[in-house]
Amino acid sequence: MRSTVHSFRTPDGVTLGVEHFGDAAAPLVLLAGGTTMHSWPDALCEALARGGRHVVRYDLRDSGASTTVDPEAPGYTLRDLAADAAALARALDDRPAHLAGIGVGGMVAQVAALDHSDAFSALTLVGTRPVAPGPVDDDLPDHDAATMDRWFALPMPDWSDRASVAAFSAAGAEILGDDPVAARATAERIFDRTPGAEPAVQMANQMGMVFAKLDCTPRWRERLPEIAIPVLVVHGRRDPFFPVGNGEALAREIPGARLLVLEQVATAIPDAAVDEVAAAMLAP
Repeated sequence: MRSTVHSFRTPDGVTLGVEHFGDAAAPLVLLAGGTTMHSWPDALCEALARGGRHVVRYDLRDSGASTTVDPEAPGYTLRDLAADAAALARALDDRPAHLAGIGVGGMVAQVAALDHSDAFSALTLVGTRPVAPGPVDDDLPDHDAATMDRWFALPMPDWSDRASVAAFSAAGAEILGDDPVAARATAERIFDRTPGAEPAVQMANQMGMVFAKLDCTPRWRERLPEIAIPVLVVHGRRDPFFPVGNGEALAREIPGARLLVLEQVATAIPDAAVDEVAAAMLAP
């Protein structure tokens, strides 16, 4: 299925790199995870479009083709990112959009659904948790310590070298339990489409670190019972970054939420799980 790529300018003057799948059907907005829009696999975007959705995935600020200023000191908050999602959804269609967030993008999606409830008709949360980056609530499982030690021990690549960046991403994926071949291919695509050579490539690959620097106050977990739209929570049983107990907590605390646990999945959505995830997202 062919896709179209362009940019969208928010009312705040921020440019977002955007890709569309499908035509003028019900809109479905995909919030990126720790890198760029490519945290949502092509196969899933195409399956959702075949299911009758106008699928739009985009790069968050300071990643990919979106506005990049200073990821070391982001001049925006988590709620600004949520407002970006709402502005994009409203520009796509008069109808509210289905919003989906993966990883740290799932945190943005929760806040967007709470702060801009009129813009969204449904919510999907994949591999995320109900609190901001940083210290975790006592009742939630934190990152797997041994996995994180191995992950952070990886030597940084030469960010100006495509092969070095791809090898670094593949090694990290193997530690996390994801497919290193797929991670390598995704890193190469991110490198190729990120303008500005070394600095921009580094920014794109460090988006998760940008989140650690964001102002994410006030907390939103206590507001989760306010969400009144259909919610699907998807989580990998083998996820060491946000262990599955985080997804289970979301499903408990959001009224009527459905929980789909992918038994053989870690942090990324593999091609083998695309049909199951797409069917759950498309279910009424």
